[in-house]
Amino acid sequence: MDDFRAVRIKKRTLSRFKVFSKKVGKSYSHTLDMVMDFFEWHGFLPSERFEKSIGQEIIKNRKRTDAVIAIIRDIEKNQTLPTIGMMQALFNQELDSDEEEDDFLEDMIEKNPPKPYPKFEGEVMVPRIKYEHLEEKAASLQTDLKDILEKVKVVKGSFGKSYLKLEITEGRLERYKLEANRPLDSLY
Repeated sequence: MDDFRAVRIKKRTLSRFKVFSKKVGKSYSHTLDMVMDFFEWHGFLPSERFEKSIGQEIIKNRKRTDAVIAIIRDIEKNQTLPTIGMMQALFNQELDSDEEEDDFLEDMIEKNPPKPYPKFEGEVMVPRIKYEHLEEKAASLQTDLKDILEKVKVVKGSFGKSYLKLEITEGRLERYKLEANRPLDSLY
């Protein structure tokens, strides 16, 4: 069983705490534990202004929500729309293969043409981020190519054609090989 200890508190504060404790918890210890857990969990300090902390949390949540929306729109654009297009192409191909019902199906398609899926015209965060990463990757590849071209020397052979000599370390050559094999859309 836990030991109890005494704490000196002003009378006015103690009476407020007793009233609060009756509303919230089973015992004084339980109430105090819940209050401390609340502050620790949310990262608030009693000396801070609550409005400021809550405002920051709301802004952070809005940014997270916007990022989730951008990801969902990207999934819709890059996965759902191509799947719908493939299914429509598959069904159109299947319709063309049935020669007996060809006239009937053409009449049905003319009467009820398939509705085009609306395209999203707004700004999407994820493609912009991918585009920026691709730009950075292209700039990096361009500087690497310039570096390689600076290291190439023409060597004239005494018995034949001249040849090119690349003056780089083996480690750098391995790094260039790894970079060349990495897909362009990889972010890291």
